[in-house]
This record gives sequence, C-alpha cells and structure tokens, in this order.
Amino acid sequence: MTIIITGTSSGIGFALAEYFGKKGHKVYGLSRKHTESQYFQSIPTDVTDNTAVQNAISEVLKTETRIDVLINNAGMGMVGAVEDSTKEDILKLFSLNLAGAVQMMSAVLPTMRQNKFGKIINISSIGSEMGLPFRGFYSASKSALDKVTEAMRYEVYPWNIDVCSLHLGDIKTNIAENRVIAQVSAPYKKVFHKVYALMNAHVDDGTEPLEVAEYIEKLLAKNKWKAHYYFGKFGQKIGVPLKWILPQGTYENLMKKYNKLDKN
Repeated sequence: MTIIITGTSSGIGFALAEYFGKKGHKVYGLSRKHTESQYFQSIPTDVTDNTAVQNAISEVLKTETRIDVLINNAGMGMVGAVEDSTKEDILKLFSLNLAGAVQMMSAVLPTMRQNKFGKIINISSIGSEMGLPFRGFYSASKSALDKVTEAMRYEVYPWNIDVCSLHLGDIKTNIAENRVIAQVSAPYKKVFHKVYALMNAHVDDGTEPLEVAEYIEKLLAKNKWKAHYYFGKFGQKIGVPLKWILPQGTYENLMKKYNKLDKN
C-alpha cells in the first residue's frame, strides 16, 4: 500500500513510518524537518500550511497512482489552566491538531475518490472523551477532530473511503518536549506542578510506540471500521465507559483521585 503519515520526525510517527516501511509498503513521512530513514521517504511539510500540504501530496503523486492510507499523527500537547491560556496558544494548538489534519484529508481525498478506496486514521486521545485537568484545550482539540471524523464518515462512504479516530492512552514518547505550556498563575501553581509531574510519569510508563504500529496494522486489515477505537493501558481505557455510565459527580471524584487532586 501507499501510506502517508504525518509527524514522522520522532515518536509515534517515526515508529509507524519505519514499521510499515519494513513491511514493504511505500511510506511517505511528512514532518516539518527532514528525517533520515531507509524505510520511508521524508517530505518536509508544515501541515498547518495548506500550500505546503498540497505541494507534498503533488510530490507523492508524481510517482504514485494511488494513496491508500493517511495516518494523521502530527499533533502537539498543551498544558495549563483554562484561565491562564492565551488566544494565541489556543489557536496554535487547534491549527495543528484540527486544521492541519483537515487539510491533509482534503488533499488526499480527490485521489482516494478517483480510486474508490481509502483509509484515514486520525490519531486522537482517550483524553478527548473527557475534559482533563490542566489539559482542557488539548482534550477540546482532539474532541473536535473526533466530531469532524464522525461527520466525514457519512460524507465519503459512497467512494469506499473509511475514516476513524484512534484514541491513544499515554505512549512512551518525547511529547513533553513539544507541549505548549501556558503561564501558570499563582492560584494554580501548587496543584499544577503536582498534576504535571504525574502527567509526565504516566508518559514515561506508557505503551511502547511499536505496539501502536502493530495495532494499526490489524486495524488496516479490517474491511469495515467503527468510528472510534481505543488503545492503551486498561486503567486509562476504562475511563471512557465509566464516563458513560456513572453519575457525573461520581465520575469527577474518580478523576480527581486518579489525578491526585483529592489530596492537598
């Protein structure tokens, strides 16, 4: 298959690109900087720049007649209290996590429509299903992408194009290096630093990126997709059905305990 993956300079994206390249697929990795690998072709692309996105897809189509799979992996985190977040930081986050993903989908869809086949995986987060403390806008950006994904499923299915959100738990990557960190005002400092240390500990103890690649390989083998898939450790995945079935107050108390917000 011909596979395009965004955010391939490191972390999950790099692991996915190398994994599928080693399996014999033709993989194109799009990220802001060129990445050396014998297993995939790197095309430097800022996915928030629609001209750059269109140029990258044109580059792929110079040698390929089809694009079978798009994995929208490029994204960034953002931490800080809602009150302290600036308009500039919020727009920067949504520009990449939402608009960038939409621009990538818009760029590959004409070719997928022509071939009457395509699969698009939007990398989301288990955190998109609930507002996480001090990660409210990250949760919101991924939740927005989820709703776009659901809408697109209706719009593109006549051409045998399938779209899904893959909600990941904590994955062992260097995501902390790329987060937008809002200025934390005095009222929040003490609790923020406690939650932030726990957040990083969860990432350090997260699932290996290779396991994500193996899961996506199984996903690509399926004929039809559900709108949402969840991958991660049980303790994080269980948070989703619990939110559906528990009273709001009970769920919030559980979340406070999980994030150590129930202790001074």
